[in-house]
Amino acid sequence: MKIGLLGFGKTGKAVAAVILQNKEFSLEWVYRRTPHLEGRNVPEFLGIESDHPGRVYSAETIGMSALLDQHPVDLIIDFSSETGIYTYGEAAAELGVKIISAVSHYSENEKELLKKLAEKTVVFWSPNITLGVNYLLFAAQFLKKIAPWVDIEINEEHFKEKVGTSGTAVKLAKALELPEEEINSVRAGGIVGKHEVIFGFPFQTVRLIHESISREAFGNGVVFVAQNIKDRAAGLYKFEDILLPYFSTEQN
Repeated sequence: MKIGLLGFGKTGKAVAAVILQNKEFSLEWVYRRTPHLEGRNVPEFLGIESDHPGRVYSAETIGMSALLDQHPVDLIIDFSSETGIYTYGEAAAELGVKIISAVSHYSENEKELLKKLAEKTVVFWSPNITLGVNYLLFAAQFLKKIAPWVDIEINEEHFKEKVGTSGTAVKLAKALELPEEEINSVRAGGIVGKHEVIFGFPFQTVRLIHESISREAFGNGVVFVAQNIKDRAAGLYKFEDILLPYFSTEQN
């Protein structure tokens, strides 16, 4: 699969590094708002031996429609911002290019746009695209179903500069029917990301914990999702749609 990437901050660079080392994919380009790094070769920039094209392009120099025409891809991965979808969404959908968005927060307007785009192509959105944290979400929901009366606390920890409550923690709260304002947040140092769900039973406690040790975990999540959506029909998908078949006890 040929890949285009939006977002080349710390996480975007880690995701690019994982893609560059996977033989199933080819990182065709990285698209940025500013001309900084324009024309650079991503494998060379990251110090990774790879034959992927991986050229950096800027929105100030080339529009998305022209970029997709000159350098077509099968899939766009978005680690940019909540407004990034306006940059490429319509152009990608018209061409049937699949979309994986790992943007943490979207307003209702962007969510409606995702639904509209999903009428023409495969659109996947997850505020946290790591496989482990989505398994935690599944496990937490199952335990809540078994014991709906249990006491539950949600803790989330992230790097000092992260603004707002973690989108993953909000998703956990909604899935477990807890008020968003009861989420406990910690911002300190360079913590990549940690989520904990505490179930307080009489005489025992269950703790489900996921911690991202390195941002490359997001790259592994992207690879897992890409492998599982490549043959899907147009529609809007979430991690639960991909994981649910794996929870079947029936043998394939």
